[in-house]
Amino acid sequence: MPFPSDEVLMKTAGDLVAQLQALFGKHPGFRATHAKGELLSGTFTPSAEAKKLSSAAHFNNASTPVWVRFSNSTGIPNIPDNDSNADPRGIAIRFILGPHKHTDVIGHSTPFFPTHTGGQFLEMLQAIAASPPDAEHPSAIEKFLGANPTALAFVTAPKPPPVSYATEQYWSVSAFKLIAADGTAKFIRYHVVPDAGVSILDGEAVKAKAADYLQKELSARLATGAIGFKILAQVAEDGDVTDNATVHWPESRKVVELGSFTLEGIVPDNVKEQKQVIFDPIPRVEGVEPSDDPLLEIRAAIYLISGKQRRAA
Repeated sequence: MPFPSDEVLMKTAGDLVAQLQALFGKHPGFRATHAKGELLSGTFTPSAEAKKLSSAAHFNNASTPVWVRFSNSTGIPNIPDNDSNADPRGIAIRFILGPHKHTDVIGHSTPFFPTHTGGQFLEMLQAIAASPPDAEHPSAIEKFLGANPTALAFVTAPKPPPVSYATEQYWSVSAFKLIAADGTAKFIRYHVVPDAGVSILDGEAVKAKAADYLQKELSARLATGAIGFKILAQVAEDGDVTDNATVHWPESRKVVELGSFTLEGIVPDNVKEQKQVIFDPIPRVEGVEPSDDPLLEIRAAIYLISGKQRRAA
């Protein structure tokens, strides 16, 4: 994974990692955010439509091994699964294309992001840190949300807890460009949908759940058979915003199925493998390119900085 060279980018990414650790505490060996998770293995099978849209190997091979990590929000490794701060839930899908060769898709269970840039996200985190429960009103975060309607929309968007990681849906948030063998390019956003259907818990039901109910449920579900998901792509039309993860595309946009993956088990040496693996929001593979969304480079830098810290712990 190439190390980003832009000094401003790396400074902002480093400040973001430090601010996340100031909010959630430093937990050596764990991610600065989405610290609590589970890593599963399985197989991806592309659709015929995927082969028309992209020349990427994982969309053209008969099948591709995958690792999939489900996670909770925050950088707290032991955050209870039934804590409201654990939403949105995260997913990271690694398509294993060969020795030291892969491409990833990363998403979470809210279909957009609170800010357009990493710098704005840092301002948001700083405002949260400056707003203790006994802060005077309007607090720093109240002022920030008042001045940033997209952040307010994210904070107030429904984030119901799932029955299972396998009954949650996930979105890539940023747009990507799929490039076909003939050079045709289309901007898309990924949407990962569970075969078991979306199933959520209400406030009272989640209170009765154990702190690790999602992890335990995954193991129990796998004991009865594989877990399945479909990867869909919402296709942009001319004029749609492709460089801003706070902007929704109309629901009327075409949606195509890119393929499906099944998960057969939990990866052995899970704690060790989670510590080692560094997912990459930028595809870095022929047939898929990043959009101009500035969040992609900053997230890649954050993941790399956090990953190097994690491996060194």
